[in-house]
Amino acid sequence: MQYKGVTIHYHLMLLPGMIILFIYNLLPIAGNVMAFQDYIPAKGISGSEWIGFENFTYMFELDGSRRVFFNTIFIASMKIIMNIIVPVTFALLLNEVIFMKIKRSIQTIVYLPHFLSWVVLAGVLIDMLSGNGLINKVISFFTGETMFFLASNTWFPVVIVLSDVWKEFGFNAIIILAALTAINPALYEAADIDGASRLRKIWHITLPGIAPTIVLLSTLSIGQILNAGFDQIFNLYNPLVYESGDIIDTYVYRTGLINAQFGLATAVGMLKAVIGFVLIILSYRLAYRYANYRIF
Repeated sequence: MQYKGVTIHYHLMLLPGMIILFIYNLLPIAGNVMAFQDYIPAKGISGSEWIGFENFTYMFELDGSRRVFFNTIFIASMKIIMNIIVPVTFALLLNEVIFMKIKRSIQTIVYLPHFLSWVVLAGVLIDMLSGNGLINKVISFFTGETMFFLASNTWFPVVIVLSDVWKEFGFNAIIILAALTAINPALYEAADIDGASRLRKIWHITLPGIAPTIVLLSTLSIGQILNAGFDQIFNLYNPLVYESGDIIDTYVYRTGLINAQFGLATAVGMLKAVIGFVLIILSYRLAYRYANYRIF
């Protein structure tokens, strides 16, 4: 009876979270029916005209929708690639630091930006990248010219990717550092006896030792290929860079809430959700096949 009582207490503890999950994540799924309607708020879902797949057809006919899908995939892909390369490189370099105080101090400093919201960081970046900002003052000192990073379709995706890497690489490096601790120290001792250099030990011991973790992180990232970071881009972009910076989430926000095209916005969001679901299933299949990782 005591065991059952403890179990009931655990379930009661989970109940508030499950209620919030149901209200904010599961209940809104019913609103996807708007993707198949000429939705008018005054008439509601039950009174709006049913138009089938016309919103989806119209979506693919718009040049803007094609552009945002490309921008989303491009920006998300570059983020995934850089958020694997940079944390791995940083973790390998930090692992070679001998003095623990210096090592912990560096790790803490690069870890801090992860806890700051994009509202705060966007304000910092806008000030730094503005015409009178720190970066432009340095560029102007050497070249005499000023660059408008947040108003250029060439530079805006670069700023988005690099700023995301700067914010997250310290947090992502923790996973790699944890994987490094699992490598048998005897392998390094044997390499020292054989006269292997540090680069040789990294190439033949360290990298193979963390390869399963890298493969796992890479495959699981496939499921996030359509999430390019709404908070970040929404706080940094402007109409001048819609061509290169507009992604699915910002497009849905403007189309649905600003332009009141609720059916079209729901169709775009629903298509993203379906593709994302398929990619998540694929990523977990690949993770199980190449890294022996499975949830169930």
